[in-house]
Amino acid sequence: MNTDASPTVENPAAAARILLVDDNTANLQVLRESLDGLGCKLLVAKNGVSALAIVEKAHPDLILLDIMMPEMDGYEVCRRLKDDETTRHIPILFLTALADAADEAKGLALGAVDYITKPIHPELVRARVRNHLELKRYQNHLEEMVRIRTRELQLTQAVMVESLATLAEYRDPETGGHIKRTQNYVKALARHLKNHPRFSAELDDAAIEMLYSSAPLHDIGKVGVRDDVLLKAGRLTDDEFDLMKKHTVYGHEALRITE
Repeated sequence: MNTDASPTVENPAAAARILLVDDNTANLQVLRESLDGLGCKLLVAKNGVSALAIVEKAHPDLILLDIMMPEMDGYEVCRRLKDDETTRHIPILFLTALADAADEAKGLALGAVDYITKPIHPELVRARVRNHLELKRYQNHLEEMVRIRTRELQLTQAVMVESLATLAEYRDPETGGHIKRTQNYVKALARHLKNHPRFSAELDDAAIEMLYSSAPLHDIGKVGVRDDVLLKAGRLTDDEFDLMKKHTVYGHEALRITE
């Protein structure tokens, strides 16, 4: 069996790792023979515990999972895999002699993508495996495109924030150091509050990073303050201070328009 081939559109099973789980040796042999020639690497487990151990170590691309097994049945194996963030994406095809619609619905509800009924028909097994591997390949490609696009948007946003913050700094040289200090203060405060019961649900790592990245915009409204007020060397009068405080309104309006 060739396990060194590269995945192609013509053969989505090439180089794929497929885990076969069945407590019946004869069934495993039929599955092996059914998938022979696809170019995939076959992994074998004869019980649920072994299957979970192999998944953790080998990270298969697809699992053919028998339902009726002693000690830990296929439903429980499926449930544990779908409850784990690192394995829930692996497609699971149930192997079963059960023909009841309720049993099929139960498996699909747990996260299985398909059913193969026994007795096993080799052509059907090959077709199902090829189809689901191809679907997974497209899903992986789409997810990668989303990650790339998300990263591009994040970089664009970071450049925009930096540009706007620099604009505010040009208007008031003292603002530059203040912006950086405030950015670090915001991050330190958010990290401190992360474990507080009141804020723990909102302050995950992504939220803290967003606060840190957007903090430089808090003084962007200063670009709307008159020079004679913004750059005044001495103490501001009450009227001038009222004008200075309006930078928060100017900043809010500028950011609101961009939403």
